[in-house]
Amino acid sequence: MRRTSICLLVLFLVGFSLADERPNVVWISAEDISPHFGFAGDKQAKTPHLDELARQGTYYSNAFTSAGVCAPCRSGIITGMYQNSVGTHHMRCNATLPDWLRPFPLYLREAGYYCTNASKTDYQFSEPGKNEIWDECGGKGHWKDRAEGQPFFAVFNYTGCHESGIASEEKYKSVTADLTDDQRQDPEALSSLPPYYPNTAVVREDWKRNYELITAMDAWAGDLIEEIKDAGEWENTIVMFWSDHGVGLPRAKRWLYDSGTHVPLVVHVPEKFKAFRTTKPGVTDDRLVSSVDFGPTVVALAGLEVPAHMHGSSFLGDAPERDYVYGARDRMDERYDIIRAVRDKRYRYIRNFEPLKPYYQYMNTPEKGATMMEIRKAEKAGQLTGALKLFSAGSKPVEELYDLENDPHEINNLADDPAYADKLNELSKALFAWQLDIGDIGLIPESEITARQGNAGATYAILHGDIDQSALIENLTTVATLASEGSGAFPELVTALGDEDAAVRYWGATGLGNFSEEALGFEGAVIALEGCLSDDAPAVRIAAGRALCRMGANPDALGVVAEEMQGDNEWARLEAAIVLDELEEVARPVLKALQAGLEDQPNKYITRVSNKAVNDLLGTENKVP
Repeated sequence: MRRTSICLLVLFLVGFSLADERPNVVWISAEDISPHFGFAGDKQAKTPHLDELARQGTYYSNAFTSAGVCAPCRSGIITGMYQNSVGTHHMRCNATLPDWLRPFPLYLREAGYYCTNASKTDYQFSEPGKNEIWDECGGKGHWKDRAEGQPFFAVFNYTGCHESGIASEEKYKSVTADLTDDQRQDPEALSSLPPYYPNTAVVREDWKRNYELITAMDAWAGDLIEEIKDAGEWENTIVMFWSDHGVGLPRAKRWLYDSGTHVPLVVHVPEKFKAFRTTKPGVTDDRLVSSVDFGPTVVALAGLEVPAHMHGSSFLGDAPERDYVYGARDRMDERYDIIRAVRDKRYRYIRNFEPLKPYYQYMNTPEKGATMMEIRKAEKAGQLTGALKLFSAGSKPVEELYDLENDPHEINNLADDPAYADKLNELSKALFAWQLDIGDIGLIPESEITARQGNAGATYAILHGDIDQSALIENLTTVATLASEGSGAFPELVTALGDEDAAVRYWGATGLGNFSEEALGFEGAVIALEGCLSDDAPAVRIAAGRALCRMGANPDALGVVAEEMQGDNEWARLEAAIVLDELEEVARPVLKALQAGLEDQPNKYITRVSNKAVNDLLGTENKVP
């Protein structure tokens, strides 16, 4: 993994000095949108203002986010580091940062920049707080409030195209209230509906709303651009437009496919700073860009050295190009699904570390969306065909490989095709090397992260503290990978149950549980798992209990899992609730433990999973927030 330790764009290359003039930088960011823009070749889009920005600047056609959801991604943007290294990878978590790991605007402020953010943060850590990071953070944050002559970095975020703008009739109407008739879309005329959605009037309405919300955002962006011009700052200001992840619909938002991570990115560099350009105005650049590169790029634009700890690097000027971009999915609200991905310009490789989980795990928020309800309706009616059937499957392949040039919707999995064995091997090795390089803390169960971060002093320090943890990182990543390999890995998985580190033991138990029928007959597996029922770590006890329940090998195992529903560690409670829910009818004897999960819980996610499990066992339709 390339790490930048020196500034890629030094000031003398662009003909100005720190004491002379530095560029202003404005970020125009949006939520939950894919490249549905005219500048990206979408003929159905109505986006004149940002199309014009691209004509005067550069559209980066291969820009990707490090996660398919806002908060983990934005934590990576503000730190320049991958969320599954820092510890901000789970949706709605609160990591502790080491003192030296500083959000990048602090470097700009120390260099004299006026830094504002209007107004989304969602960084998933509490210290430093937003009022320490920014000169002004909130609805009033604006570059106009700087001292005379002071360079500025200003962020403006548009919330109108968030998935709630599609799901909520009220919000959709409010956001698009000023659109004219010719800015509206005819849902029946939209030809770009993905093949993994039911082609119904309800789904087409959602797809139409997505386009109209983007048009409303485009008008808002146009106003911001006009403000810069009216103030006489256009020739002094580099403008970047980007989205935090893909469209807010199923199999897009929260996912690591292009639909969830491929984002629009446009950069306008005025003539006086043309040394920072990578193309002539109006020319598309197909270099790979990751969202973790955004912050380091601004640091470099300000003439500062990019800190060596940052995973990202500048992509402007004469910066070297990436070979790959990477992505991670972890807990999304109340459900865990550990997925990792790597992509080059043509192929995407995905590894599902929890392949027994379905693509569409039940989660309260997306289940309320109209498109998701149409998918569930088709499932119940037995009307699943083609790609719709594929992504409604009850489990996932361990590996996925897609040729984006010939399969832009990522439907045809080439992982088992011998013709692509070399590419599969290349990308799987690249992914493994990346996980080792960053120290993938997402492989540690959340309950273990909570237990360890106090002693470590910071979440990141769990794997990157004063003691060299490279051996643990490699062992953990290896065993987690083996956990989905099948019977050939059983010797290593049984050995892992005796490892000194609980996270490694967890993956040993999880792997044996994944292949419970075969593991039942493997010498030593049951005895070793039974020993783990009294492990010091709740995650290990739960994983061992799950494995033994799936094997039907120990009558006490179910009770061990249920007992964790009353434990002190809130994330262990969630982990236990998820296992009981996934065990379905096997969990009926501990129904009372699940019912107890409906009240007085430390977080709403435990309640949500417990409610789903209880509804399934009793045939009820109780709703919870």
